[in-house]
Amino acid sequence: MQAAHSHPHPSPALSARDLEFAWPDGATLWTGLNLNIPPGVSLVQGAEGSGKTTLLKLLSGELSPRRGRITIGDVALDTQPQAYRQQVFRTDPRGEMPDGVTPSDWFAAMGRQFPDFRPDALPDLVQGFSLGAHVQKPLYMLSTGSRRKVWLCAALAAGTAVTLLDEPFAALDMPSIRFLKQCLRDAARHPTRAWVLADHEAPEGLTLACVVQA
Repeated sequence: MQAAHSHPHPSPALSARDLEFAWPDGATLWTGLNLNIPPGVSLVQGAEGSGKTTLLKLLSGELSPRRGRITIGDVALDTQPQAYRQQVFRTDPRGEMPDGVTPSDWFAAMGRQFPDFRPDALPDLVQGFSLGAHVQKPLYMLSTGSRRKVWLCAALAAGTAVTLLDEPFAALDMPSIRFLKQCLRDAARHPTRAWVLADHEAPEGLTLACVVQA
C-alpha cells in the first residue's frame, strides 16, 4: 500500500494514522499506514485481491486495526465508535441485503441508521437509476445490477461525511454509469464531504482529489 497522493488541503475529511492491520492467521496487510482523504472524490486503486475492500472496511469501522487511529473530523473510531459509524456509509456489492424487504423499506431503515440521511433526495436518484418499477418489490426479485443501484441510491442520499463506494460501476448499465458519474462530478465540488471509490482503474471524466495505490 502506497501513501496517498493528494492536493494540499487544510482539513482532511478522514485521517488514518500509523494504521496496522493483520488477519487472524497472522498475515499482516499494512503497517504504519497514514492516509489523509480530502473532501471531494478520491480513488483506492489496485488489482483484484490487493486489499481495496479490506481498507474500505477498516475506514468504515467494520474491521478493527491492530493499532493506529482513524478519525472523521474530530470523531475518532476507537473512542466514539457509534458517532464515527454514523458519519460513514459503505456500499458492499457482495454484501447481504434482507431479501424479503423492499428497497423502500431498506431506505427507511438507512434513514434511521444515519442521522443526516436525505429521503428527499431519493426520488431523483431512483429515477436516475431507473429503479422506479422496483422500489416496492422484495429485494430477492431484483437483479444484481438493480440491487447495486439500491446500494448506490442509499449511499448518495446518506448525507455522511465520508462515503465509501466499492467497485461502484460494476454490473451497471451505461445510462446508470453516466448518471453515477454526474452525481460524483457534483460530489467532487463539495467543500467538506469525501467520496472514496475502490476500483482497479480510475474512472474517465472524474477529477480526483486523491489516489491511494493498494
